[in-house]
Amino acid sequence: MGAGLSDCGRVPDKTAMGLMAQASQRAVTDAGLTKNDIDGFGGHGTLLPPIEVSEYLGLRPTWVDATNVGGSSWEVMARHAADAIAAGHADVVLLTYGSTARSDVKRRTRASAAAMSTGGALQFEAPYGATLIAKYAMAARRHMIEYGTTVEQLAEVAVAAHEWAAMNENAFERDRITAADVAAAPLLADPFTTKHVCLRTDGGGAVVLASENVARDCAKDPVWILGAADATSHVSMSEWGDFTTSAASISGPRAFAQAGVGPADIDVCQFYDSFTATVLLTVEDLGFCAKGEGGKFIESGALRPGGALPTNTDGGGLASCHPGMRGMFLMVEAVRQLRGECGPRQVDAAELACVHAMGGFFSHSATMILGRQ
Repeated sequence: MGAGLSDCGRVPDKTAMGLMAQASQRAVTDAGLTKNDIDGFGGHGTLLPPIEVSEYLGLRPTWVDATNVGGSSWEVMARHAADAIAAGHADVVLLTYGSTARSDVKRRTRASAAAMSTGGALQFEAPYGATLIAKYAMAARRHMIEYGTTVEQLAEVAVAAHEWAAMNENAFERDRITAADVAAAPLLADPFTTKHVCLRTDGGGAVVLASENVARDCAKDPVWILGAADATSHVSMSEWGDFTTSAASISGPRAFAQAGVGPADIDVCQFYDSFTATVLLTVEDLGFCAKGEGGKFIESGALRPGGALPTNTDGGGLASCHPGMRGMFLMVEAVRQLRGECGPRQVDAAELACVHAMGGFFSHSATMILGRQ
């Protein structure tokens, strides 16, 4: 597997297509391959279909995937690609994503977030103020009511992310913060201040997946997909049966079972962190602690450097980068950790990684278990 990121953060001189091209070139080079080796392609950017992107990249794929389930799309595509490779439909698959989410705001050209929040069945929630942030805030508040979770425990997710980001020279926000800093930030949707909410940056990422025969001859030792699964719960909040349980409770056990390992075996995690509460539900639903105990588990410092469950080691979407949909970046960081390439933020003896991404409003979950062996 090859992995690469484009320039991230503020990149006003590049388009989304340009960011995808830059990340793709870096990922292919990382694998020790060329574009002529690629016969499968998956990915999308804002309003960019894969056939247009693949042509821009000079590819002529015989297998294409355009799955879009929000931020978890690339984990699903990776599973699809692995199945396609196993079935002989492709040997080398490139997955890529790029977005100029931050620059688009500056140019006042971004409208997709509003469309996502109010289209289809969601139009019946929009008049009541059920915005994207408010929906996650509702889930956080429900968890606080059900289990006594505190806003300080939620804040620890952001504090831990910034601890990791301080060691990542490419992170957008490298300053360490405290729970008091999180509380003092402007309130967006109770209980969330701005520090509970992911960044909005530019950026792109790409990974290369290959058959076993190709992978063993690549430039670097391969990282293997040991297990992968996904599940969908709802889109409309009115159709979500339990605001404290996500579809990770389904995808997680299936991915672990396929890999033949359990949560206790995992060395490092890369979890979607669109909001602090996203991580809270994830650690519980994947089985890293019991339901309702996520707040205390996080409060212990488990997610921080040196903690029991090193998580989002690049700084995550809360501190490193979040160009609209972050699932691609989780895979890139997991690969780099398993290869021991992360310098001062490297987790010692990382052999197994759990990647978990989320799409929509806790709507879709995709879990991957990656390993060195």
